[in-house]
Amino acid sequence: MYIGKELVVEAIKDIIAEPEFYEHRNQLSLVNVPKESIIELLTKLRDNETTKFDQLIDITAIDWLKKKPQRFEVVYFLYSVPNKWRLRVKVALPARKPHIESVCTLYQSANWYERETYDMYGIIFDNHPDFRRFYMPEDYTDPETGEPIYPMRKDFPLMGIPDSLPLPAYPEKYGAVQQ
Repeated sequence: MYIGKELVVEAIKDIIAEPEFYEHRNQLSLVNVPKESIIELLTKLRDNETTKFDQLIDITAIDWLKKKPQRFEVVYFLYSVPNKWRLRVKVALPARKPHIESVCTLYQSANWYERETYDMYGIIFDNHPDFRRFYMPEDYTDPETGEPIYPMRKDFPLMGIPDSLPLPAYPEKYGAVQQ
């Protein structure tokens, strides 16, 4: 079943006066959401009797390096179990200091999704209860500059950064590991 824009507009009209939508293959996205209103907006979409977006399926980011005025876009994937509806909510963030408020207080699943998005893209989720890297070591930095590096950014080298991570032993190629 497909959720109509009208139902979302009615639910959030007191938060965003003129919401912008993007529709592709019967999938609806609410775009250009101001980052300051993300908590209020997601709360309204979750608690509204019409929309009931009670599950946060995922959070990720898109790096629009040199393609859009704001480099990053944080994307929240919502699902309504009672209505069987899906909705994406997109928030644009700048290249320098990409901060947004954590939504862990609204959806428990946001905890890991926000950590993963930080670890891969460098998006900072303010007031996150356990904010640390997810896959990469805490000290994953550029050996030359000491700046943290994020592997999913478009400016990350395709071949990686030499000597930035110790690699495990590879006995199949180099022979037995010496102790």
